[in-house]
Amino acid sequence: MEYTIQKLSRLSGMTTRALRWYDKIGLLKPTGRTEGGYRLYGPAEVDRLQDILYYRALGVELARVKEILDDPSFDRLAVLRSHLTALEAERDRVQGLIDSVRETIRTQERDESMSDEKKFEAFKRQFVEEKERQYGAEAREKYGDAEVDASNARVMGVTLEQYQEYERLGEEILDKLSAAVAAGADPAGEAGKEITALHRRWLTIMGDRYDVQRHRGIAELYVQDERFTACYDRERPGCARFLRDAVTHWTK
Repeated sequence: MEYTIQKLSRLSGMTTRALRWYDKIGLLKPTGRTEGGYRLYGPAEVDRLQDILYYRALGVELARVKEILDDPSFDRLAVLRSHLTALEAERDRVQGLIDSVRETIRTQERDESMSDEKKFEAFKRQFVEEKERQYGAEAREKYGDAEVDASNARVMGVTLEQYQEYERLGEEILDKLSAAVAAGADPAGEAGKEITALHRRWLTIMGDRYDVQRHRGIAELYVQDERFTACYDRERPGCARFLRDAVTHWTK
């Protein structure tokens, strides 16, 4: 079956203006034209538009969508499965927020206090959302939707005790880094060895499996990305580099 641009617009909810723009940038070319010059779209174009809309719903930029769909190795079934995983995770996240807001409203209406466990559930959702906002696009580009969604799910499964340990370890690492840099310690020395071991534990406490290459890659990111460098160097410059050098040495 073929669709004119007007019929495809009604079918998809896209404006004809947007479809013409997609044609102009090569994202969605019509299969042909009517005798009157109107664009025509066939089944393959309808499928491609569906793929475009899935990616747009996930916040992927048009230029990147075009690269993905034009890649000869593009596997539509695999991508659809990935979309399903991401959408189900988003559904669960939104449902969790809805449940949390409802619970908060109920406690406010009854002049009750929300339990620490309930507060912690809401906090974990905020933690995941903030991580997605700051680093989600980059992480999904590098590791894929399934890996990031699984990591977020592991965070949501963390207990209050695990999170407290995560926070405590994070502060201990920063303290030991600051002391090591102030003392002029060698990252290849005992201080570097201890900090590397603590950092390994910190990386896996949320349930992520340990991978030495990932560990080294994350440590390298601390000196490559100014956001991470600023975090580690906020009290004493040089901490991010010390951590990177220590991890590089002690994970050989």
